[in-house]
Order: sequence, then structure tokens, then C-alpha cells
Amino acid sequence: MLALIDNLFPWFGDMLELGGDILLLIIIMSAVMWALILERVVFLFWVFPNKQKQLSAFWQQRENTADWYTHHFRMLLVSRVNREMGRNLQLIGTIVKVCPLLGLLGTVMGMLEIFDALAVTGNNSARTTAGGVSKATVSTMAGMVVAISGLMISNYLIDKATAMKLVFQEKLTLDKHQEQNNA
Repeated sequence: MLALIDNLFPWFGDMLELGGDILLLIIIMSAVMWALILERVVFLFWVFPNKQKQLSAFWQQRENTADWYTHHFRMLLVSRVNREMGRNLQLIGTIVKVCPLLGLLGTVMGMLEIFDALAVTGNNSARTTAGGVSKATVSTMAGMVVAISGLMISNYLIDKATAMKLVFQEKLTLDKHQEQNNA
């Protein structure tokens, strides 16, 4: 598998070597984040619309519309939909927030390696330092790329989930008399 990746993307191995373990961790977190984003997209655009139709049809079939049980059953349906709509969104947000911090950690570790090499060799030429600085900043760049792309998508998914929750909540209407008594 690694040979296939190395043949398709020869620069990838060099980047991993340059960025170190922190870059590998950022790549793994990026893969997890994008898997969660894909799951949310599939749920919001394909799974939930079907589920919404089923729950709305089930709700319309109820006989008693003005009692306490109906009101609480509606609250139960809405809370379950709210829970399903928000699933994994906070985890995606956490990954978005952690990736730049991991990038900075990689930069700090790279700078420490540079300073250690300078102390051992006693050579402080600009050429030696520049190579180390480029190594140190690769993880910061990767962390920022993951965070920026994830932030845009996660904000869209949060807004979409909120709008879909409100639409679902409005579809589950109670009788006018019941709504006035609960207000």
C-alpha cells in the first residue's frame, strides 16, 4: 500500500519525512474529519429527508391531537431529530480547532531540533537554519489547510442542520387550541 502511495504521489513521502510525526498525526486527523464530514453530508442530504417523510407521515396519522401525551410525543420526536442532526458536528469542530495547534506544536518541535543541531555543530549559517525552518513550518501549513477547509464545511453543515431541524419542527404541528394552551 505504501509503495502504491509512493508511486502515485512521490512528494508525499518527502513531506512526511520533512514534517515528522506531527504531520502524520495531522493527516490522520484530517482523514477522520473528512470521513465524519462525508457521513454528515450523506445523512443530511439522503438519509434524513427520507426519515423526515416517514416521521411526518406517522405524525399526521395520529388520532388525538390535543392531549398532554401528543405534546410530549412531539417533544420526543423533535429531541431525537435534534440529537441525530447534531451528531459528530462537535467532533468535527474539535478536530478543526486542534489541527492548527498540532501544526504549531510541530513547528516548535522543528525549531527545537534546529537549535539543538546549531548547539551541537556550532554552525549558525543561514543556509543551515533555512532548511530547518522550512522543515518546521510544514506541519503548521498542514494544520492550517486542514482547519480552514474543515471550518468552512463544518459551518455549512451546522447551518444546514439547524435549518432542517426548524423545518421538521414546524411540520409537526399541534392543534391551534393546544398550542395556545401551551404558550
